Amino acid sequence: MFEPDQADAASATRHVVVVGAGPAAHRFTESLASRLGAGASDAAAAGLRITVFGDEPHRPYDRVALSKRLDGALDLSLGDESLWQPGRVEHRSNALVAAIDPGARTLTLSSGENVDYDELVLATGSWATVPPIPNAAAGRVYRTLEDVDGLAGELKELTARLARPVDVVVVGGGLLGLEAAGGLNRLGARAALVHSGRWLMSSQLDEGAGQALGRLIRQQGISLNLAVRPSEVLLGDDGEVVGVLLADGRRLAADIVVFSIGITPRDELARNAGLAIGDRGGIVVSESCATSADHIWAIGEVASIGGFCVGLVAPANAMAEVVADRLWGGLAVFPGIDDATRLKLSGVEVASFGDALGATEHSIEVVYADPARGLYQKIVVSDDAKTLLGGIFVGDAGPYTSLRPLLGRELPAEPGAYLSSAGGEPPASADLPDDVQLCSCNNVSVGEVRHAIHGGEGDSLGCTDLGELKKCSRAGTQCGSCVPLLKKILETELTAAGVAVSKALCEHVSLSRSELFESVRILGLHSAEEVMARFGSGLGCDICKPVIASVLATQTSAYILDNGAGPMQDTNDRALANMQKDGTYSVVPRIPGGEITPAKLKVIAEVAAEYDLYTKITGGQRIDMFGARLEQLPEIWKVLVEAGFESGQAYGKSLRTVKSCVGSTWCRYGVQDAVAMAVRLELRYRGLRSPHKFKLGVSGCARECAEARGKDIGIIASENGWNLYVGGNGGYQPAHAQLLAQDLDDDTLIRYIDRYVMYYIRTAERLQRTARWQEELPGGLAHVREVVCEDSLGIAADLEEAMALHVENYEDEWAATLKDPERLRRFRSFVNAPNTPDPGIVKVSERGQNRPAFPDEKADGRVLLSGSSIPVRAAAPERGENA
Repeated sequence: MFEPDQADAASATRHVVVVGAGPAAHRFTESLASRLGAGASDAAAAGLRITVFGDEPHRPYDRVALSKRLDGALDLSLGDESLWQPGRVEHRSNALVAAIDPGARTLTLSSGENVDYDELVLATGSWATVPPIPNAAAGRVYRTLEDVDGLAGELKELTARLARPVDVVVVGGGLLGLEAAGGLNRLGARAALVHSGRWLMSSQLDEGAGQALGRLIRQQGISLNLAVRPSEVLLGDDGEVVGVLLADGRRLAADIVVFSIGITPRDELARNAGLAIGDRGGIVVSESCATSADHIWAIGEVASIGGFCVGLVAPANAMAEVVADRLWGGLAVFPGIDDATRLKLSGVEVASFGDALGATEHSIEVVYADPARGLYQKIVVSDDAKTLLGGIFVGDAGPYTSLRPLLGRELPAEPGAYLSSAGGEPPASADLPDDVQLCSCNNVSVGEVRHAIHGGEGDSLGCTDLGELKKCSRAGTQCGSCVPLLKKILETELTAAGVAVSKALCEHVSLSRSELFESVRILGLHSAEEVMARFGSGLGCDICKPVIASVLATQTSAYILDNGAGPMQDTNDRALANMQKDGTYSVVPRIPGGEITPAKLKVIAEVAAEYDLYTKITGGQRIDMFGARLEQLPEIWKVLVEAGFESGQAYGKSLRTVKSCVGSTWCRYGVQDAVAMAVRLELRYRGLRSPHKFKLGVSGCARECAEARGKDIGIIASENGWNLYVGGNGGYQPAHAQLLAQDLDDDTLIRYIDRYVMYYIRTAERLQRTARWQEELPGGLAHVREVVCEDSLGIAADLEEAMALHVENYEDEWAATLKDPERLRRFRSFVNAPNTPDPGIVKVSERGQNRPAFPDEKADGRVLLSGSSIPVRAAAPERGENA
């Protein structure tokens, strides 16, 4: 392999030509230009001329964000426009390079123009692969802005002409295929996806993760056809697309077919010029990204390094940095392929990094699937369970941000402690060493970020806001997956320096949750669109959207899936039920205070028997039924509502239960009627949306059989009335409730609880339990007592009025759903076959009831791992063992 002469690379005057104007070309150009310093004449002053040829009519744009174009984003341009100012970089659009002459160091454009170069960087990218099947030319691809704009335009035209939803078949279940299907689905198309693998994203995810992703994608109305390939695009007599014939003989209706099955390196220029080409295509390069020809380099998807071409952001950026350094006289080498990925596919978070599939010998996997929210999370560690080797996250990729930088290092605690599904929390940002890589896309370390924050002159700080820090350090400016950790580090460092830290919800909403709540209340906003238009930017994210939906539900008592709030809700809220590990749902009717009549018990028994549901009495004194399919939920709730039941809202961030003992009615130790009070409280606060779930407990005497002090609000009877405790909870960080007031009569007790709950709802931050909220308030419990009991802020009447409004306007969510045919349309497993059950749901009888099948009990061996404890399994067999 030829390596360019370093002395020659540092010669006085050079014309650097870049062929291709994609993300890799932009990164190289930006990196090279940054070495010149600022100013229009720097390139000429340094004896350097930089020209970028691109065959598209645009400057470089973010191809990873193409789906945002379907959602209405107009500008996906990369970087700062100042890069292209005269004297720094010349960008020539619509300029197709037709040939290269390495010997003469010239290239020829399709127009016939010849251009001399001193150094040539090939960043030609790739083509979208199209399968060799009949009529494939009638399909579309999903690769460029023109592709996406063309799709959107055709979809709009067909929708108007056909006067019905357009049927779209997307071939390919990888990253781009899922983004295309999701984007078109959001535009009103009926999307069907065809994938040759047995599960989605089969190159990046294991079977459990792929199955979890498949369920979440199906919930959005996208039908999946797995383990099958297309054999022909079907055309009508007029030559227009009418369907897709699959290899198994099935036919899918289609008005549009989109291919997204992979990439083919655009290596024809290099091939025709005699450069070495890899066996699988792509331009062969060394670790310095030099090709086999003198003064020609290759970066990005077209570069074959180690026999592979990689279509990911981080490796392309690393190659660009290597070549920029080499042309400036450095000795940089390609550090290796980082295939870490974090994306939101059709609104579903997916992330993987490192040895995600557990191929390392003797490695073990720690796997957890949250049965309440349908999450799949896995960490791969060394055989001693200490060194982090990789991970996969579906549904909630929160742990990825903090764990990705620790790849290859010893974990500070046991692996399960970092999985949010198991109640874990990420490692503290303050504990991350400076040499840990924070941003893999731009190769930025934690130490570099800290230096940027503290890098001001003298004692002054450098970057003090997130936007400034991203621009200065370049961390978080590409895929954005490291931004949450970047924000945490910024907040930690600023707090340590005595600087007030912003409580902004996310990059789309600059207000904190409490500020947003007050703003919505004062302005009287009633829809998600109004809130985003007034306080948001962009399309929002999975942080701000559920918060907005919750705030609106609390203030308006409106049906939680109306007024544009439906798509903003979490998975469970959208189904008005908790998703379980096998894709079924739980049915949890409200049983106020745990009190239930024999007649109602009989109804629950009959429903459970008819629909073959697993039944369990919970710690919250109600009966849960598990195993209902999505399309069965309305049928089941119709029976329950007619029998006088309401939704127990086990799926919502709202009141869960009010637990009670039997109290003075039956117990010889009881001093107050605990059941009557529990029923009264549960009927008062039912359906009330809050920053996090909250629970109450009522004990009829000091023996505390209802465990009231382990609840957010605990009421314990005394001879003189009720003692009120607040700020307790169980879970991962248990807390005992603290005494707020004692010897209260019934009305005063309820008045204080009204004030406490509403003050919590108005001032707590996102997902903050009452215990943490109470701790962080200035003055803590004393402040709460002053506000609730003494009305120190003069808002008691306002808080009581807000609660009275909730009580007056409450409507059971399932009762409201059953009255509206449009609302009922949400509850279908398959949009195109609404009464068809999910064939992937398999049950096994155990102890007289059904439970989800384990992997070895299913015909195809596919099921998610889960449990009350974290299952651990060997990921890779020892050498010589059978796989």
